[in-house]
Amino acid sequence: MPKMKTHRAAAKRFHATGTGKIKRNKAYKSHILEHKTAKRKRNLRKSGLVSASDYKRVKSILPYI
Repeated sequence: MPKMKTHRAAAKRFHATGTGKIKRNKAYKSHILEHKTAKRKRNLRKSGLVSASDYKRVKSILPYI
């Protein structure tokens, strides 16, 4: 059985925590920031976790995370 390939774009976006959960950055922080409130932009800086419904899909493209 050959080795599975890691999806490189996903590898740059997701990281595993110590407990095995997958960490991600929040969306909507790249442009059109002028009309977003400071509070909203500040909260977008924090990382989030991959939801339970997406976990299986992310795990399949990142076999060694």
